[in-house]
Amino acid sequence: MTQDYQICRNCVMDTTDPNITFDDTGLCKYCRNYEVAISPDWAALQEKGVAALAERIKAAGKGKDFDCIIGLSGGLDSSYLTHVAVKEMNLRPLLFHVDAGRNSNQAVSNIERLIDGLGLELYTEVVNWEAMKDFHRSFFQSQISDQDIPQDAVFFSALYKFARKNGIKHVLTGANYSLECVREPEEWGGYLGIDMKLIGDIHKRFGQRKSLDLPLVDILQYRLVYRAFLGMRVHAPLNMTHYVKADAEKTLYEAYGWEAFQHKHHESRFTRFYEDYWLPRKFGYHKRRAHFSSLIQTGQMDRAAVIERLSKPELSEEILMREFEYVADKLDWTTQELQEVFEGENTTYEAYRNRRNMIDLGRRIYRVIGLDARTVG
Repeated sequence: MTQDYQICRNCVMDTTDPNITFDDTGLCKYCRNYEVAISPDWAALQEKGVAALAERIKAAGKGKDFDCIIGLSGGLDSSYLTHVAVKEMNLRPLLFHVDAGRNSNQAVSNIERLIDGLGLELYTEVVNWEAMKDFHRSFFQSQISDQDIPQDAVFFSALYKFARKNGIKHVLTGANYSLECVREPEEWGGYLGIDMKLIGDIHKRFGQRKSLDLPLVDILQYRLVYRAFLGMRVHAPLNMTHYVKADAEKTLYEAYGWEAFQHKHHESRFTRFYEDYWLPRKFGYHKRRAHFSSLIQTGQMDRAAVIERLSKPELSEEILMREFEYVADKLDWTTQELQEVFEGENTTYEAYRNRRNMIDLGRRIYRVIGLDARTVG
């Protein structure tokens, strides 16, 4: 049964999320979750502050070259996190970056400015591009909406593996409530975690290489081995300090000459193409709705202004067509070949072998024990 169209009276989440629900007043489940779960948890974290966490991390790093590690993309969250780690927490982070061949020039420039301005050390892991290309092509051919899985899986896995190899137990992440309190719906390409069963099945069906020569860590391996056995800890300091988008952009610009992006995730040319072209035009999903809804809930954007902005594409048709050609070229496809994939029949991860149920169980446990208030039942 098709659900009648409805949009939240407070934010801009709507029935393009097939699992959205509304109360009798027209308030969506995300806004309700913000009120009952996220807001109180965030307030408690703000009251706690970063001082005690900083001391604990510094104690663990005593006698070592680095206290912690930060995955730096050049985007706002990881850049401001780096600033907070050094200027507010007095930590000695190692910056870690994965070069998958599609950074925007602006992201590269931002990374360089932070390194120079803070005097930090950067380790860059350059992945096997032929393997990465095969990984991406197989996921495009799978026809699922989750096209960011190859990038995210490699980036996070490489970070965890490097930290483990070098004895760094504290990982700082740019995850935050301020700009991300509305979790992107799973149907919109928000698959939960690194599922090697899903990755393996899709690559087996569509990949050209015998194996994926890439650093990959299954989410269950991460939780059981890296966290439970090896004691790796992931922290989100941005939830414990003042983090407002406009203020953070201003601070980074004035301190380092850092340049703001037009929209979230635009530091990666692939993700910009995926979120601004592929996902909305092929599947009808607009991740901007989740991003803007977070800003509405946290008082950083006006709903009327958001609705006006959503009425037109984030990028011009000229830029989108240029990015279409760029992605096709990166994948060694002609634009016609990529267009044929685009016109293929859509499906979901359920068409492939996966560990979705086990991952969901872990997610719900995390919510019960208070590790992720963003999870909405």
